[in-house]
Amino acid sequence: MSEVQESSYKTDELIAQDIDAYLEKHQHKSMLRFITCGSVDDGKSTLIGRLLYDSKMIFEDQLAALEADSKKVGTQGQNIDFALLVDGLAAEREQGITIDVAYRFFATEKRKFIVADTPGHEQYTRNMITGASTADLAVILIDARKGVLTQTRRHSYLAHLIGIRNIVLAVNKMDLIGYDQAKYEAIVEEYRKFADSIGIKSFVPMPISGFMGDNITTKSANTPWYHGVPLIEHLETVELDVAADQAKPFRLPVQWVNRPNLDFRGFSGLIASGVVKPGDAVRVLPSGKTSTVTRIVTLDGDLPQAVAGQSITLCFADEIDCSRGDVITLADAPVQVADQFEATIVWMADEALTPGRAYWLKLGTQTVSASVHAPKYQVNVNTLEHMAAKTLELNAIGVANIATDRAIPFEAYESNRTLGGFILIDKMTNATVAAGMIHFALRRSQNVHWQALDISREVHAGLKNQKPAVLWFTGLSGAGKSTIANLVEKKLVRMNRHTFLLDGDNVRHGLNKDLGFTQADRIENIRRVGEVAKLMTDAGLIVLTAFISPFRSEREMVRQMMQPGEFIEIFIDTKLEEAEKRDVKGLYKKARSGELKNFTGIDSPYEPPEVPEIHIDTSKITPEEAADLIIERLIP
Repeated sequence: MSEVQESSYKTDELIAQDIDAYLEKHQHKSMLRFITCGSVDDGKSTLIGRLLYDSKMIFEDQLAALEADSKKVGTQGQNIDFALLVDGLAAEREQGITIDVAYRFFATEKRKFIVADTPGHEQYTRNMITGASTADLAVILIDARKGVLTQTRRHSYLAHLIGIRNIVLAVNKMDLIGYDQAKYEAIVEEYRKFADSIGIKSFVPMPISGFMGDNITTKSANTPWYHGVPLIEHLETVELDVAADQAKPFRLPVQWVNRPNLDFRGFSGLIASGVVKPGDAVRVLPSGKTSTVTRIVTLDGDLPQAVAGQSITLCFADEIDCSRGDVITLADAPVQVADQFEATIVWMADEALTPGRAYWLKLGTQTVSASVHAPKYQVNVNTLEHMAAKTLELNAIGVANIATDRAIPFEAYESNRTLGGFILIDKMTNATVAAGMIHFALRRSQNVHWQALDISREVHAGLKNQKPAVLWFTGLSGAGKSTIANLVEKKLVRMNRHTFLLDGDNVRHGLNKDLGFTQADRIENIRRVGEVAKLMTDAGLIVLTAFISPFRSEREMVRQMMQPGEFIEIFIDTKLEEAEKRDVKGLYKKARSGELKNFTGIDSPYEPPEVPEIHIDTSKITPEEAADLIIERLIP
């Protein structure tokens, strides 16, 4: 009887005799999260299936279904195809590949495990990143017949980049090369050279066969020259980073403010690192407010101490401002706060990165608006060469600067994965488009600080006896934006309102004369105009802007810059055919002939507002009537 089988027998016996004792013992086992990764057909799914099978973590009905499916769609003849235990999608079974990330739980006498089976195909690299983001260990599989391949290098690089320091090099399918020691050692040596080049300091190599079970749960007689332990024994005994996390300074990202009644106020979250005790002096960032911990509250009662990995609620001695997204630290060991960073970005969307576009950045429990600058370079995973890049395509890895709309607490990813790792989310679709790791704050963000002014925007507005606003006219070229905006401004001036009109063509003669009409330049054009409009509203003005501004995300970006209710989107709705008939400047004619590239409506899209504050249909009313309607809406 093998050790795993004996362990399973003892566990079954304990469950039958004393279920409470079993549950108590099971509850206090440590948890190891690991991933299997590598190239296509290296045997990742088969290996996990074998681990589940040998660990007795398959129910009888699952085993019966597995045996039936193996005969129907399996790849191992009449034998059990262990890969079917984790390849759950129909497309995966049909093609014999892994597409999505499959998570499976199993346990042995010594430890609990969550394993992520990640896909090997390059187009599913983003799924591999998802699985690796929470892993403590990576099992890099290599087909012994093929050796080190491109995806082996890619996944090894990504695992190291994500911060996984425990790596197992599993040279699989040893049965298909006759358990040849020389071939095995040659593969290990080739991988060692690559590992050294990307900074992997150590890894544990082992010869295995997921299908035959060699060196999975027990030492194999087929590899007498292998002096290491079986895979499961290594997984059971490898040291986790828990102790290292506890040795780091205390950090608690606040998940929510716990206020069940008037007599209790606490701040809840999962401790990212360090240790905290009642009486500790703490600091809340980014505000910098300080207080002292009075209680550490949990569902099971107050604690005398809490450590990394525990979910707790902290109570303070003082009523200081603290909310979701803030980070609680020890008072004498705070995290950094900045709004500009250098970061590595792994792009995960089919649509390429658009430099300058605003995305949601989620780091820890905080979500802010952020824009990514053009990449400094892209990394060629195969050669580690730094290549010039203007954007990042699907699965590309690059380094770029990121600017957030406000200062946020953070740490470098290599120091703290929770406070240094982030995702980018498309504001329009809410799809996750990238994962990133912060390197450091840019020096400029530390040297430039907001200067408090004595004359506020309220004072400026009061002197002008008006409420500041931005009237954002958007629509196709030739729709009549400038004409109607000019009429609206004249009517406002007659009403003694203080205004300023920012026109698209006029701005490009000065402030934005360095910008072209590529998508990135159009986004930067609108960003600059938005910043100018914001300054003008601070001066108490009513600002009118007449820009095509074709993308919803950039119009939303400007809206977010303004005070609530101050951004008024006015859609000048004109059919393309009608706008083209007008063609006052001859631009459509040039675009149709190919002389003018990236022209909105012809070879560049226009995204009409979905819910504008004011909708003007120029096919039904004249510009004068449109101006009157806008004034009526603004000043009832």
